[in-house]
Amino acid sequence: MRPEKVKFMLLAADMRRAVRFYSETLGFEKVFVSDYWSELRCGDAILALHGGHDGSANPTGLSLQYEDVFDAAARIEKSGGAILEMPNQREGEPILLGRFRDTEGNEAFITQYVG
Repeated sequence: MRPEKVKFMLLAADMRRAVRFYSETLGFEKVFVSDYWSELRCGDAILALHGGHDGSANPTGLSLQYEDVFDAAARIEKSGGAILEMPNQREGEPILLGRFRDTEGNEAFITQYVG
C-alpha cells in the first residue's frame, strides 16, 4: 500500500496571514482555505497549514529550493518573515543554504542549487 499524497504540515497563528505569506511571497497555489485548515500546492507537493498555533518558534524540516535564493530571502523579509541565516555554501554541499522564520513562527530552509 502506498500513500496517495504527501503533505507537510505547518502551524498557523493567523491563517489568513499564513496563506498570504506562502501564496503571495513564496509562490504556492491555494487549493483549500479555511480558518482551521488550509492546503497549498507547489507541483505535486502539498503544504498544509493547521490553525490554532501560538506563534512561538517551531523548527521544521521544510526546505524550499529557488532559482534565486537571495531574491527569496528579500521577499521573506519584506513580507514579515525573518532571515535567521543568510544563504551560504558550506564545504562539500552543492547548494546555497539559508534559514528563515515565517510569519507564524515556523522555521524552515531556503536553498539554491549551484552544482
